[in-house]
Amino acid sequence: MFGRLLVLAGLLVATLPVSALTIYKYTDASGVVTYTDRAAPGAQVFVFRDRMVEHIDQQVKLETQKHDAGETLLVNNDLYAPVEIELRLDRLDNAGGVPDKPIRWVLPPRSKIRLVTLAPLDPGKPMHYKAKLRTALGDPRLLPALYHYPLPWSGGPFRLTQGANGRYSHFTPKGRYAMDIAMPEGTPILSARAGMVVSIENNQSGRGNNPSGNFVRILHDDGTMGVYLHLMRGSVTAQAGQRVEVGSAIARSGNTGNSTGAHLHFVVQRNVGLALESIPYEFNQPVGSLPNFARVGK
Repeated sequence: MFGRLLVLAGLLVATLPVSALTIYKYTDASGVVTYTDRAAPGAQVFVFRDRMVEHIDQQVKLETQKHDAGETLLVNNDLYAPVEIELRLDRLDNAGGVPDKPIRWVLPPRSKIRLVTLAPLDPGKPMHYKAKLRTALGDPRLLPALYHYPLPWSGGPFRLTQGANGRYSHFTPKGRYAMDIAMPEGTPILSARAGMVVSIENNQSGRGNNPSGNFVRILHDDGTMGVYLHLMRGSVTAQAGQRVEVGSAIARSGNTGNSTGAHLHFVVQRNVGLALESIPYEFNQPVGSLPNFARVGK
């Protein structure tokens, strides 16, 4: 047996600081996977990447319309959520109509806006510029409302294996206040709050190429977003653009992405200004109790 083990969702019993800790993954001849903080023959270093892969640049795009007077830059938001954008124009050559500072705006869901129209200062010469677009999900002008989240699953009781500012993974801005709850694969996952489904991932098996595995992101009316990670492949029933209510079935728990065992990773995030960050939240009852949706929002 290899030293101290990580149980299910990464409950870390070592006392070393994160920066000094190396986790190893070992699979024996029977296919049993063990995680340990001690190197062993055949063990591989387990690299944790505490980040989500959401390519919103595929759905929030900068478009250029060329015309006789010059060029007009527009942004198209195909998402079912507002998006904050910032447009910077650099490496300017013979370009007129350039604003004095970067353009910042919040695009409503499923919308397109004109940002700027540029024209050559000398019509007889070509115009050159470099456009850089930054984006972040959500409207930073909205403030979170007080809300106590019901336990977003059916069954149990289950166990909290890592909470806020965890020693194993919850130490980045996007995941600092997340909670990991160990539960069997296939446990029904329910929406803890009403809102609009913004994005999902449903086709990843094993670790795949997304550390979050399969997930559901739900935008709440106060601008916060609940994100449910490491879900079972093919189990996500929620669809982008769907309005869900408290207690709606959205998926089943799994062990996909950068996960050391079957569990639900639940985090609440908001846009704090061109950046998504995890924010503190509370469940309305202890994690180790049976879910009681009669206590919703209390």
